[in-house]
Amino acid sequence: MVRPKQRKRDMRFGTWNVRSLYRAGSLTAAARELARYKVDLVGVQEVRWDKGGTVIEGDYNFMYGRGNENHKLGTGFCVHHIIAPAVKRVQFDERYPLDATIYLLL
Repeated sequence: MVRPKQRKRDMRFGTWNVRSLYRAGSLTAAARELARYKVDLVGVQEVRWDKGGTVIEGDYNFMYGRGNENHKLGTGFCVHHIIAPAVKRVQFDERYPLDATIYLLL
């Protein structure tokens, strides 16, 4: 049996200081920008959300850790839905204040 050849695809990674996703519509605007640049995975800083979790916006899964109650700091990852199933774990290191150290395991 002949297997169809899988098309190889370059992946784009980056980091982005979003300055704040606390304003209404900010995550939607960020997802549009990521799609415009065709980025697959981005580490984001200064999210400014007070609880951790995952949100789907456009073609991206946004995985974020806790900031603080004053809506300062906070970090996370925007992962394109094509590679999101490959994410095995997102770790926010609780030993450091406000998720200063995070990693994503593919």
